[in-house]
Formats: sequence, C-alpha cells, structure tokens
Amino acid sequence: MGHHQQPADGASRRRFLAGAGGALLALPLVGAAGPASATRPGRAGPRLPGGLFSLGVASGDPIPGGVVLWTRLAPDPLAGGGMPPADVPVRWEVADDEDFRRVVRAGWATASPGFAHSVHVDVRHLRPDARYFYRFRVGDQVSPVGRTRTAPAPGRGDRLRFLFASCQNWQDGFWPAWAFAPQDDPDLVVHLGDYIYEGGANAAAVRQHNSAEITTLDAYRNRYGLYKGDPALQAIHAACPWVVTWDDHEVENNYAGLIPQVPAEAPGFAARRAAAYQAWWEHQPVRLPPPTGPDLRIYRAVNWGRLARFHVLDTRQYRGDQACGTNDIGPTCGERTAAGRTLLGAEQEAWLGRSLRKSGATWDVLANQIVMTAMPFGGPIFNMDQWDGYADARARFFDQLTAAGTGNPVVITGDIHAAGVGDLVGENSDGTPSTEVRGTELVGTSISSGFPSDLVDVAEQLIGALPHVRWVDARHRGYVRCDVDRDRLLASYQQAQSVLQPDAPVTTGRTWAVEAGVLGPQEA
Repeated sequence: MGHHQQPADGASRRRFLAGAGGALLALPLVGAAGPASATRPGRAGPRLPGGLFSLGVASGDPIPGGVVLWTRLAPDPLAGGGMPPADVPVRWEVADDEDFRRVVRAGWATASPGFAHSVHVDVRHLRPDARYFYRFRVGDQVSPVGRTRTAPAPGRGDRLRFLFASCQNWQDGFWPAWAFAPQDDPDLVVHLGDYIYEGGANAAAVRQHNSAEITTLDAYRNRYGLYKGDPALQAIHAACPWVVTWDDHEVENNYAGLIPQVPAEAPGFAARRAAAYQAWWEHQPVRLPPPTGPDLRIYRAVNWGRLARFHVLDTRQYRGDQACGTNDIGPTCGERTAAGRTLLGAEQEAWLGRSLRKSGATWDVLANQIVMTAMPFGGPIFNMDQWDGYADARARFFDQLTAAGTGNPVVITGDIHAAGVGDLVGENSDGTPSTEVRGTELVGTSISSGFPSDLVDVAEQLIGALPHVRWVDARHRGYVRCDVDRDRLLASYQQAQSVLQPDAPVTTGRTWAVEAGVLGPQEA
C-alpha cells in the first residue's frame, strides 16, 4: 500500500513480504541440527537441544517509541517445552534492514522455566511510525526474522491498515485466512479472543487436539504449543505487531468471572483460571506484568497517533453470571435487564469512561469480544452470553459515549463464528431494538471455528430481519481488513473458500464504509 512507510531497503521489504506466507518459517535455524550452549559473553550456560525457536516470533502493543518482542524457547512444545529447568540468556536484536546490517537496538533477556522459557522484551527508544526487523539468538541458534512497527507520535498519523480476527478452533479446520493475511500487508492485527480452544481431542475433527480437555498449566502450555506451531499463524505474527485480548475458550466455554460453565467444577475453577491466564500471558506479545494468581488485568488502550484509539476490553474476567438460568440462548427474564448487572466490572467500566474522554482520536475502536448491538430473536429470545444478557451495562456504556462526546465509535467483535454489519443500538423497555443509533458494529467471522450447519439458514433469516442489521453471513470463515484514514473506515470481509485445505483461496466478500461524522455503515 502506498501509505506505508518503506524501510531504507525497499527491495529487502518486498522479499520479506513475498516469503511471509510460509517460506519465512522455513528459514534454517543455525545450529538446529545439534546441541548448542546458551552463553552470554563471559557466562557458561546449560547445553540445549536444537530447534529452540519452534514457535516462531511475535511482536505487539506498539507505542510511538517502542514495541514488545516475544518468543519462547520450546524444542518440544507439545510435551512441556523440552527445556532444562534453568534460566537461559537470549540475545535480541532490532534492525532497520532484514539482513541486520543496521542494528539499532540489541540486548539480553532471560528465558526462565517459571514462565515456560518465554521472552517478552519491551524495546524502547525507536523511531515513531517506523518499520523494523527483529530476531533472537541463543548460542548459534537464530530465530526466524520478524517484522514489526511502531505507532505514530501523538498528533501524527493519517493512515492505518489493521486486521481483526477471532475464533481459531484447531479441530474445525486449517487456517488459510492466516496463510493469506501477510499479503494484505497490515500495520496491525487485533485478535479478539478464542486464540486456543480448551476442548479434548475429537477423532472426527479435521485435525485433532493433542490431549483431553485442558485444565492444568502444563496442559494449557502444550495446547498453545500446538496452535503456535502452525506455520500460517507464525507467518502473520512475524509480519506485523498484534494487539491481543481473550474471550472464553482461553479458559473454558462461557465461563463468567470465577463461575465455570459446569457448576460442579466451581471448587477448582480459580486454580484452572490462574493456569489459563498464565499460559496466555506466556504466549502473547503483551506489555503486561505476568499474573501472580487467578487475576490478570488485560484491558488497556492502544493509540495510533491522532487517527485511532483502540479500547481493548475484557468481557470475561469481571462479568456477573449469565442471566435467566442459561449461559447460552434462552427466553428473557427480569434478571437480564436488572439494574447494576455488570459485564466489565466496576473498575474496567470506570477506566473505559476515562479512556473515551481522553481519546481525542478521530476513531474510537472498541476491541470487544461479544456482540454488543441488540439482537433479539423471536419470543423474545436472547443470547445471554452477549451484551444482550447485560442490558443495563450496555446502557451505561452508551451513556459513557454521550458523556465523552465520542464522534466515531466503531465496535469490532468476534465470538459468534459469523460475519455481520449493523448500526449499534440498545433496546427499548419492551426488549425491541432501539432506533437510536450509537455507532457501528462490525462483527468478524471466525478464522476456522464453524457455525452449526443446521442453523445457518435460520440464523441468517432471523438476524438479517432485524431493522438495524445491514448484512449477516454465517457461511464463511476469514477476517476483516480495515483501511482507516481521517475521513472513513473501510472494512473488507476476507473470506476463505474452505478451511479443509490449508492453502484454500481467500477473496474479498463484502466491503462496508463508515464515514467520519456519520453514525452507521454503508456498503462500499
């Protein structure tokens, strides 16, 4: 794209992009065939096996002068990692060029067994709005090369291309959307949750999970090892920085706070959640301190200069239990609309109000897991796991938008394995959708997770009949590419032909435009 800043070596960048779809991950690891000594100059270290960088590299949470770099040393990622129980020094390098002739920052980090030998490096003192290449080294083993970028300085930045995606169930299929995504040359990827799935192996699946349902730290780590071993996922991680939040399957389907899906599992659920949160942190390029128990604050704001502010939400950790005796779809009841019910929790809700008031960006993007706009089915029937199950919390959020004077709110959403575009509305006292438009909601489909085939037709009919819904598609898997400038946000729905083949074609389905100053989308 013409708006992207070119690195000093344009030909080098083109070579990088050409290989990002898979060849990047095939770069040979120096010394991978035999053991290496992990030594910092002047220090002896343990003897290590080859293949330390089997899970690739990643970067995330960009700021104007920095970015977080990630890797994990895991020669045997499906069986505990395969590392000795010792700290390992890891060399990291950031360069202006892919060949690392112009290294601009470098240093040492420690990969510790307590955090699965993961590495998080918060690199600072970089140029704003600039692209860089990075890599890691242990002894004579060198990681794949990643490409990252910093955010524009405050008050600067006029263009942004970001992708958003969610729901990549390994057992439901391959990830051709991720294999294609580097060709879109994004500045940023926003992942809205369900990065892994916790369920046990299904013999009839397209590709099987590596264990029974996961509940322990070791099992969660091995599951991340399975998912992050996929070359398509590694390639898009290596292509640009990510901003990551979670949904339910990183722990357990439809959990609410410390309440599990199955009530009988409540006594051990805090320990399970602590394990899941730690494994999530260990495997994501986030600028967050590691968890020390069952809690981890991940809600945060990520700024892209004056153009966009991403308000990254956590709709799982602090919510009250789902209403009306179900954590799924069911008839309404008084509890659903009761005053004071919370989805975000009091502290996150107060933070969100402050974040909106302080924004000053042209676009306020809510990185949100679950459908926010009113979505009643006939009956009225509601999905109690979505914002519909927390109607008063949604009304309070709309009040925050009004108080902050937010001009261009756009909610990006995952979770339901279907694509949709519509006006962002609440509900009337009788449960029908309001006609007061508060913004736009863009619901992305899933990377691979399937929508029940026997419900596709009826779901599209019911949802498509709602007056504020412009389009719904429960048939395709993929992600959404958003091109943003000061005048509009253009959302292109990228659709994989199939998830049964890892190299299935990906094409643009529908494209929608949100004009600055206009509430609601239009087809482009």
